[in-house]
Amino acid sequence: MRTRRWFLPRSPDLLGLLRAQAQITVEGMQALAAWAHGERGAADRVRDCEHLADERKRELRTALTQAFTTPLEPEDLFELSQGLDGVLNRAKDMVREAEVMDAAPDAAIASMADELAAGTRNLAVALDALAPRAQRDLATGAADEAIHSQRRIEHIYRVSMSALIGSPDLREVAGKRELYRRMVRTGDHLTIVAERVWYAVLKLS
Repeated sequence: MRTRRWFLPRSPDLLGLLRAQAQITVEGMQALAAWAHGERGAADRVRDCEHLADERKRELRTALTQAFTTPLEPEDLFELSQGLDGVLNRAKDMVREAEVMDAAPDAAIASMADELAAGTRNLAVALDALAPRAQRDLATGAADEAIHSQRRIEHIYRVSMSALIGSPDLREVAGKRELYRRMVRTGDHLTIVAERVWYAVLKLS
């Protein structure tokens, strides 16, 4: 009589894949901050990170179709990955827009980029805290810190927009206003991911 062997379905490390995407996103946002502070070559690093993060996102989506069980709801994993993708995509687009307009980043853009980098690091901390055993207070606390970064970005935006009012150079005003707005929209995506962390934690409760 033959002995039957039972094989468990494949269980890919979904949170590991998400954390890998988050780490590349952190590197991309750090490159954005370096670019905003005038570092040559940093714009190319932003673009390189965006391409690498896209690969990690695709790997996660493929793994989701193969997983028998998931550490979080599949929808939450998908949306967290999608949100991270939105953050880095907007950073890449902002660098490209600055190059097209030949608009160099100023002190306000550098400050906002620093906040974006800090907020993304906090998102990575929040995602790390979701595995292997959820440290819920750490996850939500780090998510809250990411949201605080967005609020500081909005404050810098308001102050900087007010300072532009007195500028006689309309071309400069138009260019800086567009870049400032892109910074705020990138920060909005930080908040989207942070709020999704909260939602995922609530469902674990």
